[in-house]
Amino acid sequence: MTADLLKTPLYDLHVELGARMVPFAGYAMPVQYPSGLMAEHRHTRAAAGLFDVSHMGQLRLAGPDAAAAFETLVPVDVIGLGVDRQRYGLLLNDAGGIVDDLMFVNRGEHLFVIVNGACKAGDVALMQQKIGGRCQVQPLPERALLALQGPHAVTALRRLVPGVEKLVFMTGGAFNWNGADLYITRSGYTGEDGFEISVSGERAEALARALLAEPEVQPVGLGARNSLRLEAGLCLYGNDIDATTTPVEAALTWAMQKVRRAGGERAGGFPGAEFVLAQLSGDLPVRRKRVGLIAKERIPVREPAPLENFDGQTIGQVTSGLLGPTIDQPIAMGYVGTDYAELGTEIFAMVRGKPVPMLVSAMPFVPARYYRG
Repeated sequence: MTADLLKTPLYDLHVELGARMVPFAGYAMPVQYPSGLMAEHRHTRAAAGLFDVSHMGQLRLAGPDAAAAFETLVPVDVIGLGVDRQRYGLLLNDAGGIVDDLMFVNRGEHLFVIVNGACKAGDVALMQQKIGGRCQVQPLPERALLALQGPHAVTALRRLVPGVEKLVFMTGGAFNWNGADLYITRSGYTGEDGFEISVSGERAEALARALLAEPEVQPVGLGARNSLRLEAGLCLYGNDIDATTTPVEAALTWAMQKVRRAGGERAGGFPGAEFVLAQLSGDLPVRRKRVGLIAKERIPVREPAPLENFDGQTIGQVTSGLLGPTIDQPIAMGYVGTDYAELGTEIFAMVRGKPVPMLVSAMPFVPARYYRG
């Protein structure tokens, strides 16, 4: 580990627990603990896994014009979002490419935004430049972020924080634990029921230790976080989406509410709107699409394996891939030409020169178990 890597407030705890630490987004992060990736993945699916995601960026957009200002940067409905409601959003560039994907909550007096760790400096600079004159853009580096995920997450967390069980998927609320102010959303990036907990860095280790003392909870690292999100069909920024992919190509148009689309009350008005809305309408051709892939042979397919058709022509590329621990089959996501994006289409991934047959498949690969009440 190099000395210039940043440490989250849980660094000493990770080391104490025997985690293998790796560089990630400029931080020293746990990739796995002694039990190993497969055990951590399966424990999260069966009980509850605790993740340190404090490397991610947390910020506050404050002021009476914050929602309207933020809506000029994302192709989603911000103004119409209810208090303590959360939404998935996309920062776009002028060509409609995805600068980052993020989550945001309407906390009433401000918007609470969580962005990817590797993108947070650029995201904050972009927001300050574009909307800093209309609202206050306040980074929150003093806050840590924990994710508790799995079917028993609510059982463990409600013992420490009574009332969290009343939250439903994509809602949040302010809570208190032993004098520490928490903001908790019922969300996460595993496909399981679970929670993300914003807590001051000074109290993060104590809270993590209290959660790990619960019988359902075990620590989980970046390795299993990646396999869980891939089984859930969720994108990893930098792999499956980036500044060269539009929401239409990335199959993320479900995140664009009708009010922001052509004919909607507040249609357009976001960076790259002319390109994105033209792709949505069909006026601008879409040449590739993100798809799910399941291998017909038991050969793991990893990024950046090229994808070919029956004639050996390159038609795309794998962006994420591994042996899915829950589905027990090699799975992947990637981009293919639109002629090959239909479900059931057979294509080939090239793995060490060998063509591995893959079927274009629906996502998620493992059914989501979000709690909707």
